Amino acid sequence: MNYAAPWWLPSGHAQTIWPALYSRRVFGPSLRFRRERWITPDLDFMDVDFCDPPAMVADPALSEDARPLLVLFHGLEGSSSSHYSEAFGDYARAHGMGYAVPHFRGCSGELNLAPRAYHSGDYEEIGWVLKRLKARHKGEIIAVGVSLGGNALLRWAEEMGERAGRIVRAVASVCAPLDLAAAGWAIGRGLNRQVYTRMFLRSMKPKALQKLDQHPGLFDREAMLAARDLYEFDNVFTAPLHGFNSTEDYWARASAKPHLARIQIPALVVNAMNDPFVPVWSLPHQDAVGDHVTLWQPAHGGHVGFPQGPIPGHVRSLPDAVGGWLLQASQA
Repeated sequence: MNYAAPWWLPSGHAQTIWPALYSRRVFGPSLRFRRERWITPDLDFMDVDFCDPPAMVADPALSEDARPLLVLFHGLEGSSSSHYSEAFGDYARAHGMGYAVPHFRGCSGELNLAPRAYHSGDYEEIGWVLKRLKARHKGEIIAVGVSLGGNALLRWAEEMGERAGRIVRAVASVCAPLDLAAAGWAIGRGLNRQVYTRMFLRSMKPKALQKLDQHPGLFDREAMLAARDLYEFDNVFTAPLHGFNSTEDYWARASAKPHLARIQIPALVVNAMNDPFVPVWSLPHQDAVGDHVTLWQPAHGGHVGFPQGPIPGHVRSLPDAVGGWLLQASQA
């Protein structure tokens, strides 16, 4: 897979920010999602958005529920309306596939009910979703995770080993922070801290405080208000609410990088070398990831950007490359 950034977006920051805000996402009509609300085993809820395959594109020999299903797990504070979600949905539609975007808890526009939220190593939630989709879908399932969702998806594949192949044919992660400590260090420094950390906390802190209103005493309100980076936020909220002792414990146990060699299904791991969130020195090397894992580490792309074309550009190049790899791997 080859990728060359357009001349008018020369840096990792530009290739991250511009595509998310301005680049074209779809080449057909706007996607129309239908939403299902699933009750979780702990009596919470999860919202899953679906796009059904168009009849004029899909293989007429296959019934609707026997066509391939592409499942996307979004990134931190993402949703089915994120630029990458819509671009992958457009790819799925163009190739006659069904498409599903499960929302991590609290990310669908409505605060979830349980004390828990979601986190980068939430492989048990990933597994519950995929198992439920497999039970209702007759065709092959392929899955892609973006950023946080990519790390969590890989953690699921690592934990499942050979059993993962009974549920999905192939997986891909896109710009996942495979070493959470390295990514946490990167996003907490310099321009990253001023731009991206502030952006995430602007969404995450109000939701956490709403969660505290739901469950008084869940965490220290003053400590939350004082949090100035993701390390401090995770120490107050993410780590204790999800069974970790501290931010360090969470980042160490949730990181996918140390366990990539355990994956036993085709897996593509995509990381741009100029990703502002993921230091290049933290990326895995091919000799350490096992025979089932393919690394794609282009020089450019930013964080979930990979724009192409003249201004304002489009973001379909990433779904085309990743989706094509997944389809080929699923048919091998």
